[in-house]
Amino acid sequence: MPDRDPAIRVTAMPADANAYGDIFGGWLMSLMDSGAGLTASRHAKGRAVTVAIDAVEFLSPVKVGDEVSIYSKIIRTGRTSIAIDIEAWRRHRESEEEVMVTRATFTFVAVDDAGKPRPLESRAA
Repeated sequence: MPDRDPAIRVTAMPADANAYGDIFGGWLMSLMDSGAGLTASRHAKGRAVTVAIDAVEFLSPVKVGDEVSIYSKIIRTGRTSIAIDIEAWRRHRESEEEVMVTRATFTFVAVDDAGKPRPLESRAA
C-alpha cells in the first residue's frame, strides 16, 4: 500500500455497478482522473486539464460497498505538463486488507483562463 494519504476515498455504491455488483471501470477511471486532477492543480497552482491517460491496468474487481482509495504521485514535470501515477486500492467493508485494483499514468497540462497552455510556476525556494 502507498505510504501517503489518499487524494480521494469513497464507498462504491449500487448506482456505480453492473447487474453482477461489479463496479464499472469508467467509474474508477473518473475517480482516478479526479484524484490526479487535484494533485495536478495543486502542483500547477491553478487550472490543469487531462491530456492523456496511459497504461491503464484493471487488476482486480471492486464490489458494491468496497471502500476505494485513490493515491497519486507526480513522476515528472515539463514546461507545462505534469505526469502523475495513479493507483486505486479497495478494502472490503469487513476487512483491513487493501488490494490494488487499477493503476495508470495521467498527464495534465497547466492552462490559463482561455484554456491555452501556460508554464508551470517555479517551485524553487
